[in-house]
Amino acid sequence: MNQRKIYFLGSLCLAIFAVIMLLIPDKKNESFSELVKIALRDVGNKLLLADQDSTSLILPVHQIEESKYQLSFEKELTIYPDTLVKIVQQSFQKANLPSHYQIEVKQCKDFEVAYSFLKNANVEKDIVPCGGRNMPQKCYTIEVRFSEKTVTSSNKIIWLVLFSLGIIAAFLFFPKRKNSIQFDPTTENGISLGKFQFYPDENKLMVKAVEISLSKKEVELLTLFVANPNKIIKREELSKRVWEDHGVFVGRSLDTYVSKLRKKLSEDDSIKLTNVHGIGYVLEVKE
Repeated sequence: MNQRKIYFLGSLCLAIFAVIMLLIPDKKNESFSELVKIALRDVGNKLLLADQDSTSLILPVHQIEESKYQLSFEKELTIYPDTLVKIVQQSFQKANLPSHYQIEVKQCKDFEVAYSFLKNANVEKDIVPCGGRNMPQKCYTIEVRFSEKTVTSSNKIIWLVLFSLGIIAAFLFFPKRKNSIQFDPTTENGISLGKFQFYPDENKLMVKAVEISLSKKEVELLTLFVANPNKIIKREELSKRVWEDHGVFVGRSLDTYVSKLRKKLSEDDSIKLTNVHGIGYVLEVKE
């Protein structure tokens, strides 16, 4: 196996492995999501208790985007901004959630933002407006967006990059089919055939500066084989192309000439004229 094939298979394996890792459910991401939902329910419970409500329900917490969650309530409530900031901070710290997040309180009726604040790992960068101003009793939803990228998201991006690189590398190292029969640009009318140079116009083969003479029929046969390397050519086609317009064809003539060619090509082990029983012949040329 050559290096190109090894690189191709390695790149393909990398791409397949990256796809598998992308498709595997991320338990860390699921755990983070569940932790956020628990912390938000704790926030909702404390807000209701602060509003002297110990009976109404907290509706299911929804993840509306990758890092954005929504808390809703069964009934209307009054929200005290200072209390909200303090409760959220305590609940998030207890759950060990990221310290960089944005809170938005939206009105259910028109989804307008009634209050919002931003918390940062650096306290000096916190933005907490309107302290001490109570929000009237209404239907509200509370949305939190975490600004810090989770490790899970980064891992997904890494695997996606590795998948892309694997596909690109596999494409670059895709094994190319080499045609061993090529015209040699340095020799006029010469055709490369393994170790040989074939000169159909001059009825000869050359190998290691040694000239091997060919008969007209051998040239015609070899020309057909050279034009179709590693392909079976039927006996009928060979007979028709070489002997049809040259008098009566004798059944053993084809085998005789192929046998002569085989001996003349025996100098190169990478070239072999093989008889396909009952069908025809094939010129086998190894890369």
